[in-house]
Amino acid sequence: MRTRLWWAFFLLGWATQAVAEGFRVEDIRVEGLQRITAGTVFNYLPVKPGDQVSFDRTGDIVRELYKTGFFKDVRLEKVGNVLVVIVSERPAISEINFSGNKSIDSEALKEGLKDIGLAEGRTFERSVLDRIEQELERQYFNQGKYAVELTSTVTPLERNRVVIDIDVVEGATALIKQINIVGNTAFEEDDLLDEFESSTGGLLSRFTRDNQYSRPKLAGDLEALRSYYLDRGYVNFKIDSTQVTITPDKRDIYITINIDEGNVYTISDIRLAGELVGEAEEYFPLIHLRRGEPFARKAVVGSSDRISARLSDLGHSFANVNSIPEIDEENKTVAVTFFVDPGKRVYVRRINITGNARTRDEVIRREFRQMESAWFSGEKLKLSRERAQRTGFFNTVTVETPSVPGSADEVDINVAVEEKPSGSLLAGLGFSQSDGVIVNASVNQDNFAGTGKRVSLALRTSDANQQYQVAFTNPYYTIDGVSRGFEVSYRTTDFDDLDTADFKTDDAILGMTFGIPLSEFNRFNFGARIHHIDFEAGNDPSDEVLEFEQTEGTSFLNFEVTLSWRHDSRDSAIFPSSGAIQSFFAEVAVPGSELTFYKLSYEHRRYWQLAEDLVVSLNGEIGFGDAYGDISRLPFFENFFGGGPGSVRGFEARSIGPRDSEGDPLGGNLFYAGGLEVLFPPPFVRDTESVRLAAFIDAGTIIDTDQSDYFESTELRYSVGLGASWLSPVGALTVSFGVPFNADNEDDEEQFQFSFGSTF
Repeated sequence: MRTRLWWAFFLLGWATQAVAEGFRVEDIRVEGLQRITAGTVFNYLPVKPGDQVSFDRTGDIVRELYKTGFFKDVRLEKVGNVLVVIVSERPAISEINFSGNKSIDSEALKEGLKDIGLAEGRTFERSVLDRIEQELERQYFNQGKYAVELTSTVTPLERNRVVIDIDVVEGATALIKQINIVGNTAFEEDDLLDEFESSTGGLLSRFTRDNQYSRPKLAGDLEALRSYYLDRGYVNFKIDSTQVTITPDKRDIYITINIDEGNVYTISDIRLAGELVGEAEEYFPLIHLRRGEPFARKAVVGSSDRISARLSDLGHSFANVNSIPEIDEENKTVAVTFFVDPGKRVYVRRINITGNARTRDEVIRREFRQMESAWFSGEKLKLSRERAQRTGFFNTVTVETPSVPGSADEVDINVAVEEKPSGSLLAGLGFSQSDGVIVNASVNQDNFAGTGKRVSLALRTSDANQQYQVAFTNPYYTIDGVSRGFEVSYRTTDFDDLDTADFKTDDAILGMTFGIPLSEFNRFNFGARIHHIDFEAGNDPSDEVLEFEQTEGTSFLNFEVTLSWRHDSRDSAIFPSSGAIQSFFAEVAVPGSELTFYKLSYEHRRYWQLAEDLVVSLNGEIGFGDAYGDISRLPFFENFFGGGPGSVRGFEARSIGPRDSEGDPLGGNLFYAGGLEVLFPPPFVRDTESVRLAAFIDAGTIIDTDQSDYFESTELRYSVGLGASWLSPVGALTVSFGVPFNADNEDDEEQFQFSFGSTF
């Protein structure tokens, strides 16, 4: 009996030791795979053939495979010395479909799901549905749709896949019914609410949606409220609480904001500390703060930025300027210290240009104001990129400034350009009410052979005129940016077809121009040309036309000089929102010409951005011309004309001003005009980059100084109206509706005006 018990204990101990020691894996086999490859499983398995596997390690193996998220069940078996891994895969998401969604399109909803790691092709588990619904609810809540209802359906497919169909019932958008600010005593509630993007609604709320609640929008409004107080000296301003209440029907929202204004703190002292580059007196003009005035956070931040920008222009591109306020609670004052840490002065080692397969390096480098081996300047680099972009040769110009390996005070400037076709063969067809049908054809090469030179051949023909032109311009005739250009053109004009006096002219011009840059925004141009004019009276000419023909003749050779100055600081050439453009132009037919005269004109237009999408434009222009020498007055084919687009809208083109004996517009030698425009994007159009609306007031007149005084208020014409400009895919379309004022019986009114052109 004792012998049998001894053998039993011996065999049990041996079996336990064998299980603990496990076995050596000769091979691994995976079963149950459908979509996932065996190689993927082997990558995650913490065991490989040849390893010793014990019972203690099996739990680790199973856990590692579970952690992948690919499987809903994992089992291990041993067949001889082969480890068998039996898995049951989780299904994969084949598609996610939405229905009933109107305010958010399906792609935007899918992008939101992708941000939290859920997308087509990912592994599906039941908990995924909860995450999907939570994310979709969050997106709809941000749109103010708190009554949204989501219904999810999961449909199995072959190969262990599923389709998720989500039906959306959006419900009505919850609108802000009331916004209350509690605790304000220094400022009226209406003044504070003017700083908010959120509102209780108005006439344009259907388009602006400012009365729809969203959490991010409210957070921005609270920050705007905080900035409003901090910019007016309320250093200890606090927002104690914010309550957002929604009615049971989830349609109306009430917002209550509790604030603690605190006291007004004034600036007691302004100090500079740290390592200054240069004299302290050079920095104080950059600090827009004054002792005794209320503390303003915006002014403090702006002052720090200006000091940093100045240091950057001196080569300290990694300068750090910290503003440190010291608050005196007893006296309610703040002492502001600007601590300057310029860091090391940084130099530019190399400027590397890539992407210019056709354009020569020098064409890009000559636009750069940042030079190699010079101090790094952020402002010069920004200006350099803008100048390269303004050449028109590139779709994009990107700039990077990586540090030079092994050097703490050097950077390289890597410029990557994406060239666009600089040559074009164009044919155009258009129509305008003033010129009729317009046909254009041109061959242009703005970057001839990659040199930056411009060559063009052009044809323009309409009911009233025909023009042929050949031109060549070298924008860098000298290394300093002096340009030189040549022009040969021929133009015939039938003024009777332009609804003016009945005569025709043929003009042949041979000219040369030079342009001299005066600064980054100013340029002076000088030109000289030979101008031959053939004059012909029409079939039913006026007395003025016949008198000119009899007195002066029909063929003239003139030698003309042109001078011009142009300033352009606009932020955009198409739809600017800030800056100004002004120009002065002088044209003189010099002594020795058969028609001696001169013409002067000046134009100034300025833009101010009043709000994010609201721009005000104010413009004025004046022109004067007269004869000298043997002729008594300015030739009437050189007269100024007024009316129509670009002048006083609401009046027919060229219809304002003096008329001849036949009652046709003759123009005058003096004009002045001006206008005010309020520019804004249409609220119902998404692509606001190509469309802009305008409310305008125009005023102007044309004067013949031989017959009238230089200024007569009765001759001034006015109009008010609305206009629109659209850069459409098939051409530029400009329309306006103007109501004219102070018109007389001879004026031709034309309230609706438009012009349209296309290129194909």
